[in-house]
Amino acid sequence: MTLVKEHTDIDLVKRLQENEEEALTIIYNKYWEVMYLAAYNLVKDRSVCEDIVQEVFISLWQRREKIQIKVSLKSYLYTSTVYKVYDHFNKNKKMIKDELFDGFENKIENSNPETKLMHQELISYLDTIVDSLPDKCKEVYKLSRENMLSNKEIAEQLNISQRTVEGHISKALKILKESLGVAVSIEFMSYFLR
Repeated sequence: MTLVKEHTDIDLVKRLQENEEEALTIIYNKYWEVMYLAAYNLVKDRSVCEDIVQEVFISLWQRREKIQIKVSLKSYLYTSTVYKVYDHFNKNKKMIKDELFDGFENKIENSNPETKLMHQELISYLDTIVDSLPDKCKEVYKLSRENMLSNKEIAEQLNISQRTVEGHISKALKILKESLGVAVSIEFMSYFLR
């Protein structure tokens, strides 16, 4: 009976940072299927999903020295995959203009249990980050994303300038982006964190 050595995510990331190609192979074998299913739940196109997963792994290898996993490796790869799906929709918006925005959350909710769990883990982590923002920044961010108030409405409600509101939102998005440790765009974050 052969024992298969279990590789921890921390060990794999460290080995990846040390340029070990075998670590990338192990990560790929461990997580490609979860990533593919996450993409497929949103895109429903095998070829596009395969390309998306491949792009995530290429990016992981290219960024290996700088990578910082702040949640779990699985959540990092899930978030990267969802971002690549968003990027795909964004690049092809003329063909599939409403595909992402009309059903994104619904598709997540109707996806497989593991994808739902990763999505919930990510949302929980983001909530923790939002709760750690400076008080005024957190208040402005929540009024914008949770209450869906415009910058003008927030400025009036808090008796501050619209420019100050914009500054707080920018600061919050920057902190969220850095905390995720994923190269995500502000547009994705502002949509995903509404």
